[in-house]
Amino acid sequence: MSRTFRSPLQSIASPVVSTILYLIVFGAAIGGRVDSIDGVSYDLYIIPGLIMLTVMTQSVSNASFGIYFPKYLGTIYEPLSAPISHWEIIMGYVGAATTKSLLLGIIVFGVAYTVVDIELFAPVTMAAFLVLTAFGFSLLGFIVGIWAKNFEQLSLVPLLILNPLIFLGGSFYSIEMLPSHFGALTMFNPMLYLISGFKWTFFGNSDVSVFISLAAIIVFCTSLLMLARWIFITGYKLRP
Repeated sequence: MSRTFRSPLQSIASPVVSTILYLIVFGAAIGGRVDSIDGVSYDLYIIPGLIMLTVMTQSVSNASFGIYFPKYLGTIYEPLSAPISHWEIIMGYVGAATTKSLLLGIIVFGVAYTVVDIELFAPVTMAAFLVLTAFGFSLLGFIVGIWAKNFEQLSLVPLLILNPLIFLGGSFYSIEMLPSHFGALTMFNPMLYLISGFKWTFFGNSDVSVFISLAAIIVFCTSLLMLARWIFITGYKLRP
Protein backbone atom coordinates (compact mmCIF):
# COMPACT_ATOMS: atom_id res chain seq x y z
CA MET A 1 0.00 0.00 0.00
CA SER A 2 2.93 2.33 0.68
CA ARG A 3 4.21 1.63 -2.83
CA THR A 4 0.74 2.39 -4.21
CA PHE A 5 0.57 5.83 -2.65
CA ARG A 6 4.19 6.61 -3.59
CA SER A 7 3.26 6.32 -7.27
CA PRO A 8 -0.37 7.51 -7.53
CA LEU A 9 -0.15 8.37 -11.23
CA GLN A 10 0.87 4.85 -12.20
CA SER A 11 -1.06 2.95 -9.53
CA ILE A 12 -4.36 4.84 -9.44
CA ALA A 13 -4.65 7.49 -12.15
CA SER A 14 -3.53 5.31 -15.07
CA PRO A 15 -6.11 2.48 -14.69
CA VAL A 16 -8.88 4.97 -13.89
CA VAL A 17 -8.13 7.05 -17.00
CA SER A 18 -8.08 3.86 -19.12
CA THR A 19 -11.50 2.90 -17.81
CA ILE A 20 -12.88 6.38 -18.44
CA LEU A 21 -11.70 6.06 -22.05
CA TYR A 22 -13.63 2.79 -22.32
CA LEU A 23 -16.68 4.61 -20.97
CA ILE A 24 -16.31 7.41 -23.51
CA VAL A 25 -15.71 5.09 -26.49
CA PHE A 26 -18.35 2.47 -25.69
CA GLY A 27 -20.88 4.70 -23.95
CA ALA A 28 -20.78 7.86 -26.02
CA ALA A 29 -19.55 6.74 -29.42
CA ILE A 30 -21.17 3.29 -29.66
CA GLY A 31 -24.02 3.81 -27.19
CA GLY A 32 -25.77 6.25 -29.48
CA ARG A 33 -25.96 3.55 -32.18
CA VAL A 34 -27.11 0.68 -29.94
CA ASP A 35 -30.64 0.19 -28.68
CA SER A 36 -31.25 -0.36 -24.98
CA ILE A 37 -30.52 -3.82 -23.57
CA ASP A 38 -33.17 -5.35 -21.31
CA GLY A 39 -34.73 -1.91 -21.00
CA VAL A 40 -31.43 -0.32 -19.86
CA SER A 41 -29.64 2.34 -21.88
CA TYR A 42 -26.33 1.12 -23.26
CA ASP A 43 -24.18 3.75 -21.53
CA LEU A 44 -25.61 2.57 -18.20
CA TYR A 45 -25.52 -1.12 -19.13
CA ILE A 46 -21.74 -1.18 -19.58
CA ILE A 47 -20.94 0.35 -16.16
CA PRO A 48 -20.91 -2.98 -14.22
CA GLY A 49 -18.75 -4.56 -16.92
CA LEU A 50 -16.26 -1.68 -16.79
CA ILE A 51 -16.01 -1.91 -13.00
CA MET A 52 -15.51 -5.68 -13.18
CA LEU A 53 -12.91 -5.26 -15.93
CA THR A 54 -10.93 -2.82 -13.78
CA VAL A 55 -11.22 -4.83 -10.56
CA MET A 56 -10.36 -8.19 -12.13
CA THR A 57 -7.38 -7.05 -14.18
CA GLN A 58 -5.95 -4.78 -11.50
CA SER A 59 -6.35 -7.44 -8.80
CA VAL A 60 -4.36 -9.97 -10.82
CA SER A 61 -1.73 -7.42 -11.82
CA ASN A 62 -1.27 -5.96 -8.33
CA ALA A 63 -1.02 -9.30 -6.55
CA SER A 64 1.21 -10.99 -9.13
CA PHE A 65 3.78 -8.18 -9.19
CA GLY A 66 3.53 -7.82 -5.41
CA ILE A 67 4.75 -11.38 -4.77
CA TYR A 68 6.93 -11.80 -7.88
CA PHE A 69 9.37 -9.00 -7.07
CA PRO A 70 10.23 -10.27 -3.54
CA LYS A 71 10.76 -13.68 -5.15
CA TYR A 72 12.86 -12.15 -7.94
CA LEU A 73 15.00 -10.10 -5.50
CA GLY A 74 15.27 -12.87 -2.92
CA THR A 75 13.62 -10.87 -0.13
CA ILE A 76 10.74 -13.37 0.03
CA TYR A 77 12.86 -15.44 2.45
CA GLU A 78 12.51 -12.75 5.11
CA PRO A 79 8.72 -13.19 5.64
CA LEU A 80 9.09 -16.95 5.09
CA SER A 81 11.57 -17.17 7.98
CA ALA A 82 9.65 -14.74 10.21
CA PRO A 83 7.53 -16.07 13.11
CA ILE A 84 4.26 -15.59 11.23
CA SER A 85 1.88 -18.14 9.74
CA HIS A 86 1.38 -18.74 6.03
CA TRP A 87 -2.17 -17.38 6.43
CA GLU A 88 -0.75 -14.06 7.62
CA ILE A 89 1.63 -13.92 4.66
CA ILE A 90 -1.18 -14.71 2.19
CA MET A 91 -3.54 -12.18 3.75
CA GLY A 92 -0.79 -9.54 3.78
CA TYR A 93 -0.02 -9.78 0.06
CA VAL A 94 -3.56 -10.57 -1.11
CA GLY A 95 -5.15 -8.06 1.25
CA ALA A 96 -3.02 -5.22 -0.10
CA ALA A 97 -3.90 -6.07 -3.71
CA THR A 98 -7.58 -6.42 -2.80
CA THR A 99 -7.62 -3.04 -1.05
CA LYS A 100 -6.03 -1.29 -4.02
CA SER A 101 -8.44 -2.92 -6.49
CA LEU A 102 -11.45 -1.99 -4.36
CA LEU A 103 -10.22 1.60 -4.24
CA LEU A 104 -9.98 1.66 -8.04
CA GLY A 105 -13.43 0.08 -8.40
CA ILE A 106 -14.95 2.69 -6.09
CA ILE A 107 -13.26 5.52 -8.00
CA VAL A 108 -14.54 4.17 -11.33
CA PHE A 109 -18.04 3.85 -9.88
CA GLY A 110 -17.85 7.42 -8.58
CA VAL A 111 -16.76 8.75 -11.97
CA ALA A 112 -19.51 6.78 -13.74
CA TYR A 113 -22.06 8.07 -11.21
CA THR A 114 -21.27 11.65 -12.22
CA VAL A 115 -21.77 10.82 -15.89
CA VAL A 116 -24.68 8.35 -15.86
CA ASP A 117 -27.74 8.24 -13.61
CA ILE A 118 -27.14 5.04 -11.59
CA GLU A 119 -29.69 3.48 -9.26
CA LEU A 120 -28.51 0.28 -7.61
CA PHE A 121 -30.99 -2.58 -7.34
CA ALA A 122 -29.14 -4.39 -4.53
CA PRO A 123 -26.31 -2.24 -3.10
CA VAL A 124 -25.36 -4.65 -0.28
CA THR A 125 -25.06 -7.59 -2.69
CA MET A 126 -23.12 -5.35 -5.06
CA ALA A 127 -20.59 -4.57 -2.34
CA ALA A 128 -20.30 -8.29 -1.54
CA PHE A 129 -19.68 -9.15 -5.20
CA LEU A 130 -17.08 -6.40 -5.47
CA VAL A 131 -15.16 -7.54 -2.38
CA LEU A 132 -15.29 -11.24 -3.29
CA THR A 133 -14.23 -10.55 -6.88
CA ALA A 134 -11.30 -8.36 -5.81
CA PHE A 135 -10.25 -10.94 -3.22
CA GLY A 136 -10.60 -13.92 -5.59
CA PHE A 137 -8.66 -12.35 -8.45
CA SER A 138 -5.99 -11.06 -6.07
CA LEU A 139 -5.57 -14.68 -4.94
CA LEU A 140 -5.29 -15.69 -8.60
CA GLY A 141 -2.65 -13.03 -9.22
CA PHE A 142 -0.79 -14.09 -6.08
CA ILE A 143 -0.62 -17.68 -7.35
CA VAL A 144 0.42 -16.52 -10.84
CA GLY A 145 3.21 -14.42 -9.30
CA ILE A 146 4.55 -17.44 -7.43
CA TRP A 147 4.27 -19.68 -10.50
CA ALA A 148 5.92 -17.28 -12.95
CA LYS A 149 9.61 -17.79 -13.70
CA ASN A 150 10.06 -14.54 -15.63
CA PHE A 151 8.26 -11.36 -16.68
CA GLU A 152 6.92 -13.04 -19.81
CA GLN A 153 5.10 -15.69 -17.81
CA LEU A 154 3.93 -13.01 -15.38
CA SER A 155 2.01 -11.24 -18.15
CA LEU A 156 0.92 -14.42 -19.95
CA VAL A 157 -2.19 -15.16 -17.88
CA PRO A 158 -3.62 -11.58 -17.79
CA LEU A 159 -3.01 -10.84 -21.48
CA LEU A 160 -3.76 -14.15 -23.21
CA ILE A 161 -6.28 -15.77 -20.87
CA LEU A 162 -7.92 -13.33 -18.46
CA ASN A 163 -8.57 -10.33 -20.73
CA PRO A 164 -10.20 -12.36 -23.55
CA LEU A 165 -12.40 -14.22 -21.05
CA ILE A 166 -13.53 -10.94 -19.47
CA PHE A 167 -14.34 -9.31 -22.80
CA LEU A 168 -16.17 -12.44 -23.99
CA GLY A 169 -17.99 -12.84 -20.68
CA GLY A 170 -20.70 -10.29 -21.38
CA SER A 171 -18.91 -7.21 -20.07
CA PHE A 172 -20.34 -4.97 -22.79
CA TYR A 173 -23.28 -7.00 -24.10
CA SER A 174 -25.89 -9.56 -23.16
CA ILE A 175 -25.36 -13.15 -24.29
CA GLU A 176 -28.97 -13.08 -25.54
CA MET A 177 -27.69 -10.86 -28.35
CA LEU A 178 -25.41 -13.65 -29.59
CA PRO A 179 -26.34 -16.44 -32.01
CA SER A 180 -27.55 -19.52 -30.13
CA HIS A 181 -24.37 -21.56 -30.62
CA PHE A 182 -22.14 -18.73 -29.44
CA GLY A 183 -24.43 -18.13 -26.47
CA ALA A 184 -24.17 -21.79 -25.49
CA LEU A 185 -20.38 -21.64 -25.81
CA THR A 186 -20.24 -18.54 -23.60
CA MET A 187 -21.85 -20.53 -20.77
CA PHE A 188 -18.50 -22.29 -20.34
CA ASN A 189 -16.78 -18.95 -19.67
CA PRO A 190 -16.39 -18.60 -15.87
CA MET A 191 -16.23 -14.79 -16.13
CA LEU A 192 -19.83 -14.76 -17.38
CA TYR A 193 -21.14 -15.84 -13.98
CA LEU A 194 -19.22 -13.20 -12.05
CA ILE A 195 -20.04 -10.34 -14.42
CA SER A 196 -23.67 -11.44 -14.74
CA GLY A 197 -24.16 -11.50 -10.97
CA PHE A 198 -22.67 -8.04 -10.64
CA LYS A 199 -25.00 -6.74 -13.34
CA TRP A 200 -27.95 -8.13 -11.39
CA THR A 201 -27.07 -5.92 -8.43
CA PHE A 202 -27.44 -2.88 -10.71
CA PHE A 203 -30.49 -3.74 -12.82
CA GLY A 204 -32.29 -6.68 -11.16
CA ASN A 205 -31.85 -8.91 -14.21
CA SER A 206 -28.93 -10.88 -15.59
CA ASP A 207 -27.91 -13.59 -18.04
CA VAL A 208 -27.41 -16.12 -15.22
CA SER A 209 -29.21 -16.62 -11.91
CA VAL A 210 -27.67 -14.49 -9.17
CA PHE A 211 -27.56 -17.52 -6.85
CA ILE A 212 -25.42 -19.40 -9.37
CA SER A 213 -23.19 -16.34 -9.65
CA LEU A 214 -22.78 -16.13 -5.87
CA ALA A 215 -22.00 -19.83 -5.66
CA ALA A 216 -19.45 -19.46 -8.48
CA ILE A 217 -17.52 -16.63 -6.82
CA ILE A 218 -17.52 -18.40 -3.43
CA VAL A 219 -16.21 -21.64 -4.98
CA PHE A 220 -13.65 -19.61 -6.95
CA CYS A 221 -12.31 -17.86 -3.84
CA THR A 222 -12.31 -21.00 -1.68
CA SER A 223 -10.50 -23.09 -4.30
CA LEU A 224 -7.78 -20.48 -4.81
CA LEU A 225 -7.37 -19.98 -1.06
CA MET A 226 -6.79 -23.70 -0.60
CA LEU A 227 -4.34 -23.70 -3.51
CA ALA A 228 -2.40 -20.80 -1.97
CA ARG A 229 -2.30 -22.64 1.34
CA TRP A 230 -0.97 -25.76 -0.41
CA ILE A 231 1.78 -23.69 -2.04
CA PHE A 232 3.04 -22.50 1.34
CA ILE A 233 2.73 -25.91 2.96
CA THR A 234 4.73 -27.60 0.21
CA GLY A 235 7.02 -24.62 -0.53
CA TYR A 236 6.22 -24.83 -4.25
CA LYS A 237 8.55 -22.38 -6.06
CA LEU A 238 9.19 -20.59 -2.77
CA ARG A 239 11.97 -22.69 -1.33
CA PRO A 240 15.30 -23.19 -3.12
